[in-house]
Amino acid sequence: MLSYPSGMSVSSRAWNMLVEALRHERRVRGTRWRRLEAGRQALLVLAYLRKGETYADLAAGFAIGVTTVFRYIREALGVLAARAIGITEALAVAARKAFVILDGTLLRIDRVGMATGRDRPYYSGKHKRHGVNVQVLADPAGRLIWASPALPGARHDMGAAREHGLIEALTAAGIRVVADSAYRGAGVNVDLPHRRRPRDNDSDHRPRLSANQKAVNAAHARLRGPGERANAQLKSWKALRRIRACPHHATQLINAVQTLIHAS
Repeated sequence: MLSYPSGMSVSSRAWNMLVEALRHERRVRGTRWRRLEAGRQALLVLAYLRKGETYADLAAGFAIGVTTVFRYIREALGVLAARAIGITEALAVAARKAFVILDGTLLRIDRVGMATGRDRPYYSGKHKRHGVNVQVLADPAGRLIWASPALPGARHDMGAAREHGLIEALTAAGIRVVADSAYRGAGVNVDLPHRRRPRDNDSDHRPRLSANQKAVNAAHARLRGPGERANAQLKSWKALRRIRACPHHATQLINAVQTLIHAS
């Protein structure tokens, strides 16, 4: 197999953080010798996460075995995921912002049991594909604050946010939230766009939004729009564009990536 030098758009701060974390992990384990030193292992893991390289390609490029690549990546993902912030730390950051943007995104996944019917909880009727549902909190500029653990893709955004305790925690903290219509009924602190009233059964007429309501919706969309940057930031790591691991490992992968994003 041929190999070639290449580059990737990852901050050196993220690499340095991962190197130090791996060195600490090796000291804790009492590791005396590895095929790759911590810096090279960190580079391998970043190539896997950022560029979506396969184990076989990484093994050829770093001149090690495929099973060694697997062990190095699993070790590093565990180290990174353990450093991910929790919902308590995320709320502390959100409380310092004028408001936060809440949105749900679907991360595509292909490791589901199609023949057994176990894929059904992971099939999103909205996106017409299998995936996992992730709730994303962003600041007004669209920077990622927190990404939730993964839930099956068939879960509705509102149900997923409540399962994580996110709606209740934001309400209790008095944090203003801007979200789309999927979160209707979340509470008074969640700003939602106007929607048309239901059709009248007697007249069969459904009133349209007024000019003022349309103007409010346009202003709301401008506030909510930067939240898509946080979703795009997650998906810029190719390992999350199409998760090739077991759905039960998706949360660890998401936590590892958000740790690197925060380190950057």
